[in-house]
Amino acid sequence: MTNSRFFIYLLVMAAVTYLIRALPLVLIRHKIENRFIASFLYYVPYAVLGCMTFPAIFYSTNDLYSAAVGTFTSFLFAYQKKSLLFVAVSAVLAALIVKVIL
Repeated sequence: MTNSRFFIYLLVMAAVTYLIRALPLVLIRHKIENRFIASFLYYVPYAVLGCMTFPAIFYSTNDLYSAAVGTFTSFLFAYQKKSLLFVAVSAVLAALIVKVIL
């Protein structure tokens, strides 16, 4: 690929990324009154983060069983409202123990 094509692609990608972020700020200037749309926009970042993170959990180890045990452990301690550090460390230790045993 020539250098000029590369820079054209780069500029197009930069423009598209900028427009995706700038257009909502330009077009929507008033407060969103609709409760459904407001709640939808509120929870979108959490849903996207979950969609990106959850598959990575099961591919983080080479063993599905250790990943499943680590995930179950994290859900269990998170449900019990333990601290984030405790949940993360306990999930890693549970996955490590299962990995060593198997």
